[in-house]
This record gives sequence, C-alpha cells and structure tokens, in this order.
Amino acid sequence: MSFAGKVWRLLVGIKDGLVLLFMLLFFAMLFAILSARPSPGMVHDGALLLELDGYVVEERAVIDPIQAFINQQAPVTEFEVNELVRAIDAAAGDDRIKAVALDLSRFLGGGQVHMQEIGDALARVRAAEKPVVAYALAYSDDALHLAANASEVWVDPLGGAIAAGPGGSFLMFGDLLEEYGVNARIYRVGTFKAATEPYSRNTLSPEARENIGGLLASLWEEWQANVKKARPAADLERVTSDPVEWIQSANGDLATAALNAGLVDKIGSRVEWGDRVAELAGKDSWNDMPGAFASTGLRPYLADVGEDRSGRAIGIVTIAGNVVDGEAGPGTAGGDRIAELLDNALNDDLAALVVRIDTPGGTMTGSEQIRRAILRHKDKDIPIAVSMANIAASAGYAIASTGDRIFAQPETVTGSIGVFSVIPTFEGTAERFGINADGIRTTPLSGQPDIFDGFTPEVDAILQASVEDSYRDFLNQVAEGRGMDAARVDEIGQGRVWDGGTARQLGLVDQFGGLQEALEWAAKEAGLEDNGWHAKRLGSAETSYDSLIRQILTNNSEARAPAGDMFAVFARQQTGQVSRALGDLERLTMVQGVQAYCLECPREVRGTDGAAIKGWLARLRAILAN
Repeated sequence: MSFAGKVWRLLVGIKDGLVLLFMLLFFAMLFAILSARPSPGMVHDGALLLELDGYVVEERAVIDPIQAFINQQAPVTEFEVNELVRAIDAAAGDDRIKAVALDLSRFLGGGQVHMQEIGDALARVRAAEKPVVAYALAYSDDALHLAANASEVWVDPLGGAIAAGPGGSFLMFGDLLEEYGVNARIYRVGTFKAATEPYSRNTLSPEARENIGGLLASLWEEWQANVKKARPAADLERVTSDPVEWIQSANGDLATAALNAGLVDKIGSRVEWGDRVAELAGKDSWNDMPGAFASTGLRPYLADVGEDRSGRAIGIVTIAGNVVDGEAGPGTAGGDRIAELLDNALNDDLAALVVRIDTPGGTMTGSEQIRRAILRHKDKDIPIAVSMANIAASAGYAIASTGDRIFAQPETVTGSIGVFSVIPTFEGTAERFGINADGIRTTPLSGQPDIFDGFTPEVDAILQASVEDSYRDFLNQVAEGRGMDAARVDEIGQGRVWDGGTARQLGLVDQFGGLQEALEWAAKEAGLEDNGWHAKRLGSAETSYDSLIRQILTNNSEARAPAGDMFAVFARQQTGQVSRALGDLERLTMVQGVQAYCLECPREVRGTDGAAIKGWLARLRAILAN
C-alpha cells in the first residue's frame, strides 16, 4: 500500500474514533437528562439512606483501574467508619432528616469495634427521638450487631438471622510443604507467636490454641453483651446455645425463627420496608416506584454537612491494613508513605496528634519508620494519643507504644508482642527432581542464603540472633513507652494476643474509648477549649479523578455485594478463608524480613482476587518446575 493510502486510512480511523466518542457523550448526556432528579448534592427532607453494599473499613483502599481491568473484577465498595459516624451524628441534629434508613441487604461486615462505633451513633439518633429502621434479607453477626441499635428491624420473608460467633479454621500447610520438599525455615521469638505455625505444623500448638480460645471467648462475650444491651428483647441464649432447636421450632423458617427470638421486629419485603420508611420520613415526589421514600444518600449528605475547621488543628494519622515497607496505601500501611505524611505535618502547627490504628502488624522496618516519625512530633512537646480500632497488634502495638495515652475498646485485639521471619528453601524439592548443588565456600557465608542448597548453620544462627535482637528492641520500646519493666513486658508478651479489656488490666491500654474520646483527651492536654479545635486528617484528599474512578468502578452491579439468603451469606463468608490462605501463602513465597504479625487477629477481607489465586498457583508451579 502506498504512503498516501496509509495516511488516508489513519485519518479515516481517527474520524471514526471521534464520531464514536461524540456519540457516547451524546447518549450519556441524554441519559442524564432523562433520568434527572433533584441535584444529588442537595439534602431533601426525608430519611438518611445508608445502603451499606460492601465492607466498613478504617480507610478505603486505593483503586488501581488498570489492575481492576486486568483482573476483570470490580472492587467491592468500602465505607469508612469515620464518615458513617459523622453522617449519622449530623443526622441526629438535622431537622431535615426525619429518620435513618439502614439497608443491610448486601452488607459484608467490618469488625466489632467498627460496628459498636456505628451502633453508638445510631443510638444517639434514637436519643434524638428519630427512628432508625433496618432491613436485610439475611443478618449475620456484624449485621445483627448494627441492626440491634435500630428502633425497627425488618427481615425479608425469604431471609433470616444467624449468630455464628467468632472463630473458624486455619489452613495448615505443614504436610503440603513436606510433600513437595519445601523447608520453611522459621526464626521466631515468642512461645505464643502462632503466625509461623501454618508453615510448620498440621494442627495448632497447645499454646496457640489456649491463647486463641481465650481471645475468641472474650470477643464473643462482648458481642453478646453489646447486642443484648442495644436490644434487650433478643433471646441470645436460645439462639446461640441450641440453634437447631430454635430453627426447628419455627419449622425451618429462618425469618419466623428470627422474629420469635426477638432478633427482628417485622417480616416484610424491601418494598414493604420502604413503605414503612415513607410513613416515617415522607414519600419521594420524584419516584413513584413501589417502596420509594424521600431520602438523601451518604455521599451527598456528607458533602452538604461538611466539616468544622474552626480553632486549632489536631492531626489524625491513620495506620490501616498490613504494615509494609514503601509507599503502599491508603488501605495498606506503607511505612514510607505514612512517615512522609507525618513529616509533612511537622510544620502544620498541630496542637496534638492522634494515631488511629487498625492493623494486625507487618514488617518491623515499616513500623519503625512510622514509629520514628511519630516520635519527631513528640519531640515538639505536643500530646500524642493513640486510638485503637478493631486490631492494633504486633507491629501495630509497637507503633501504639509511642503514645502518651492509649485508647481502645473492650473488643479491640491487641498485644501479640513477638517477632518472626520465615524463609522457604527448596533443597528437598530440587533433590526429588534429581537436581543437586555443589560448590566451594571461602567463608561460612559464601553463597548464602542459598534456597536450593539450604542454609549453613552459621546463617541459621545469624538469622535467629537477628530476630532475637528485634524482639529485645520491641520489648524495650514498649517498656519505655509504657513506663514498664522490660521483664514485665516479656512476661505479658511472648506473642500473646489480648482483648481490650484484658490489655487494660495489664497496662497495655490506658482507658476505654474511641476516636472521639482520644481527640477530646488530646484537646484537653493541649489546653484547648471545647470549641477551640478541629480534627485534621493527615493525607491528600481524594482527587476528582480518583473519585470519578471510584464511582465508575464501584457504582455498578458487579461492585455491589450480591444480596442473598442465609446460605448465600455463609458462602460469602468463605471468601475470608480463601483470603486468609492467600495471605499465608503470600507471606511464605515473598520473604519480607523480620515481621511482627498476628495470625489470630480477625482480618479485613476485601474480596477474593481471582488474579491473586492464579498468581500464587503459577508461582508454586514455577517453584516445583525448578
């Protein structure tokens, strides 16, 4: 083809592309016009509608549109707990809001502390004599926890409610690794540090079983106490002690069983629930569909109420997700990123700093970067408060120990003062395939570490000594921060995890309370009046581009968690096991140095990544092929 012909075809292609683009824009505008409603930024007299179609988290994870495209999987919607609490509290005193409508049809949970914080906010709405009306097709533990704080709880006739309680299985890979000749070299300190057990055992050790059992019993006791306090009519004893008899007494009808046990008030469809909300908050003049009611969603309501910016600023830095090295996050606690946020705030004239923690731990190097950055603020003689959310364990507690005062809830999981490192070697695997290694060393460290010929005794000794040194540093940091003797810290450490109530008795926590209590304490310590300060979150606000990407990827049917009956709820919960197994395998195949991580801690599940499953399977195949 001639050069002119190629140019002509290029121009025609550009023309066709532009025509297609303009057509898409035209139809998008036409759709917007035809589906016009009052401005989404307006707050209408009616209900505050909270459709929790996903997870409640401490910090939303950053969305990578390219990765989402490659995975062919839309990210599940996430709701930050502080935004929900802020919106609910604003609704309590807003004359435009007549009720709070809580739709939990696609709710995936968020942890006991988050549920209690949101529940307390809902209780404040009820104290303002405004109804809170909840609906779901099926209620699991976290949904029941939230709904208990509603004035009316509805369940679909096809649905039900189950209180399963915390606990479950850990996948143990000891036999699998032995079968393929993989040697998981474990270096650890802490009798109760169970994070390495999946790689070396087939069952939990007696120490781990004792520690985990005590923790889960405490969490379950707190859950029952909180639900019973919010909903005295609930017959939790019957529901939890003999669930088979309870359900069979209703002839297997889970919705009726929930009603008989006082877990719900009404059995009805989503439309009937909507009609009830319309009675309380008003009908929707723009929508005549069955079950429609006047409402304002979370996003437009938050945009309308704004945030107070008067007075001195008290900084809030969030440490959420696994602690890692580098710039990862939000949603993952990248040590470099968070340290940079803290250092950038050194010149912001903060009156105080509150460190909000929700992490099971991670790398010691990442946590140390964050810890040192907090200490640089402490050197400026400003109060440092720590607010623990669901989890502040291992490396998370190392960070928390820098605070002048530590706040936690009884349901918080903390402690796990212990360190470890796991490095896989494949000398057994290589031998099975007829591969042998031989060579010459000038020193015991020559060619080490060697994953195909194994480690020399000297390397093993050096790595264990390094882990023990990290543990001593950990003990000394906690001892200095908490004003305790290092021997005492070691006694309550050794990898043990504690619930918030026990941690307070042991001196690892100062007082019960959430983020608001930590802010109020910091303001008082800084000498500020009640109206003389405001909270300032450290970190860049979400850009318009990021917000657009999030809306595009999460405001669709794939991103919304599927509604389903109790069987569907049970099936969704299995994604937690898949996620846990993937995380354990990831930690084995990606050596991250010395870690302080909590195996026993409840883990935030953000959906199952199909690409990740394929990735670690491919990695395992590659290992075996070598």
